[in-house]
Amino acid sequence: MLTKSHFKAAWWLTNTHFQTIAAKWLRRKEKLNTIVETIELPDGDFIDLAWTHLPDTRNNKPIVVILHGLEGSVNSHYVKGMLATIKQRGWVGVLMHFRGCSGRMNRQAAAYHSGDTRDIAYLGTLLKERYQSCAFFLIGFSLGGNVATRYLAQYPENPFTATCIVCAPLHLASCSQRINKGFSKVYQKYLVKMLKDSTRLKIKSQLITGICPEKLNKIKTIWDFDQMITAPLNGFKSAGDYYQQASGLTVLQKIKQHCLIIHAADDPFLNHQSIIFKEPLPKHITFEVTTRGGHVGFISGNNPLKPTYWLEQRIPKFIEQHL
Repeated sequence: MLTKSHFKAAWWLTNTHFQTIAAKWLRRKEKLNTIVETIELPDGDFIDLAWTHLPDTRNNKPIVVILHGLEGSVNSHYVKGMLATIKQRGWVGVLMHFRGCSGRMNRQAAAYHSGDTRDIAYLGTLLKERYQSCAFFLIGFSLGGNVATRYLAQYPENPFTATCIVCAPLHLASCSQRINKGFSKVYQKYLVKMLKDSTRLKIKSQLITGICPEKLNKIKTIWDFDQMITAPLNGFKSAGDYYQQASGLTVLQKIKQHCLIIHAADDPFLNHQSIIFKEPLPKHITFEVTTRGGHVGFISGNNPLKPTYWLEQRIPKFIEQHL
């Protein structure tokens, strides 16, 4: 079901870039104490989890798993805000860091990508075995939202009662083009720098071989990085092949659980027309589109000193409907 959202952007933040940047800037000093747990993976690698608190096996409180965006972490503003909200409601929150995003380099050449569902699949099974008396929910932001989409479609018997997907690049090819236009190039430059820095560390430690450092230095776009690094390291023929195989848009109708997809029409990271699903969606999937909101911004309220972070109201309300 495609529906228009009731979200109203703050009058002092109606510009898409102001929404996107302010969300990070306003919360830069916020801190949240979390408990780290390292999960060893079947292939010899590992992931780090960040828990609001580590429950015992008798836990009957809802557990909400969060997947972050490209090069995100527990320090990302949207993660800190959502984990704090989950904790305030008496639920259990846990962020799954994608490989190499917790501040520690992972052990293999490849880290993660937009369609890599291995680790959330392993974690979902592990949590279900460990905690047998509670409900599970999933939230995916940006890249993490696309991963969540692919995961739900690939594993229809997953343990999650409902999932919320926020600002996900469900059509990867058009999103890589969108972020290479206008002011959005600023975000691209920031993300590409982080990706290149991580890759340099792996080249230095000899986890990655055959990549010319000079050619890596010349990369300026997400597409170029995916063409040179992401695709070959993960078994794709090219960036185009990766985008086609990993995009979540084509598998939405395979999702069996309740799912809320939140998308801002003015998102500077995403191509609006390509993200919107053209065919009728199943009734258990709601595609909620806001006019404003930027990329994981969604700031409302009349007081600039006390902004309201709408996602931290909308998503818990959705979860409560399915408890």
